[in-house]
Amino acid sequence: MNTSTSTSTNAKTKRRIAEALLSIGAVFFRPNEPFVWVSGIKSPVYCDNRLTLSDVTVRSEIEYALADTMRENYPDAEMLMGTSTAGIPHAAIAAHILGLSMGYVRASAKGHGRNNHIEGKLTAGMKTVVIEDLISTGGSVLDAVDVLRGAGADVVGVASIFTYNMNISFKRLSAAGVKNISLTDFDTIVDTAIELGYIKPEDVKKLIAFRDNPADEGWINI
Repeated sequence: MNTSTSTSTNAKTKRRIAEALLSIGAVFFRPNEPFVWVSGIKSPVYCDNRLTLSDVTVRSEIEYALADTMRENYPDAEMLMGTSTAGIPHAAIAAHILGLSMGYVRASAKGHGRNNHIEGKLTAGMKTVVIEDLISTGGSVLDAVDVLRGAGADVVGVASIFTYNMNISFKRLSAAGVKNISLTDFDTIVDTAIELGYIKPEDVKKLIAFRDNPADEGWINI
């Protein structure tokens, strides 16, 4: 099992991916009109990495960066497992580039047929990396990790496109012994967005307050 860490790629790659996500509107900023996540958390930022699939240039940037991340951080990986549903296409494309096996983890087990929770042929002990589109609080990706470990997979880590850099995700991943490598992160996105004029410098305090404690809606009144 890997030492528990949650980190990003080098600064050049983080900046390049941040610019790519911003250029296609995959990252939305609404500090004065918060988005509401499925969890009920109110957020000044929303990241929709599904949009990367529709832009050939950005999609290529993402998938080859994921492949490079795999080669550098998980050279012994044998299978990529996408999370349902946003991680599935990225796992498929990156696995194709790398010549690796691929599958995906359902949000819940099927209620018919073979009642699969995992799709694809997973052999016990297979070194597996979970591909996630983004990491917020860490709960969803750890659910997938638990399912894979329960099926006998040797989960060597996670590779994701974006992380919100939330302390709660760092703590959860660390407690579970899960390493995550993200192509870019919240702080890089914010810095890049300010520089390129997507947001105003005065919005930063709200954004950082949200990142540091997403459960506290006090950031809304900053």
